[in-house]
Amino acid sequence: MKKNDLKQQVAEAISACQDKKAEEIAILELDQESGAFTDYFLVCSGSNPRQVQAIADEVQLRLKKVAGLYAHNVEGYKQAEWVLLDYVDFVVHVFSEKARKFYDLERLWKSAKRLEAADLAAKAEKTKRVATRTVRKKRA
Repeated sequence: MKKNDLKQQVAEAISACQDKKAEEIAILELDQESGAFTDYFLVCSGSNPRQVQAIADEVQLRLKKVAGLYAHNVEGYKQAEWVLLDYVDFVVHVFSEKARKFYDLERLWKSAKRLEAADLAAKAEKTKRVATRTVRKKRA
């Protein structure tokens, strides 16, 4: 997959989390030398089980609708303490507040580069505009 497409998909997942009022959204860019099995972790929290499920639902719906992308694996949905959505190139972790503090993924992957949601979304949007201009030039 192209790196730019991946950034757009992660940006779309971030937007879905924000639309469902997810708290403390963190994006971790994982270093392949660290033994990471994916490129990005998107970590966020919900304040109750229903919100955790709603965030996970919105991420799946948005990525399916916008990018035609389906999660390869979904774990923890029924318990709604830690829902994991595996999209291979990135993984979305939706935690309850208590579970997030307990597992503390940001500490476990402290070698990962932390990105801001706005930065990733801006990069994806810029890439999208450049690609659109290139297509228009080719048609002319």
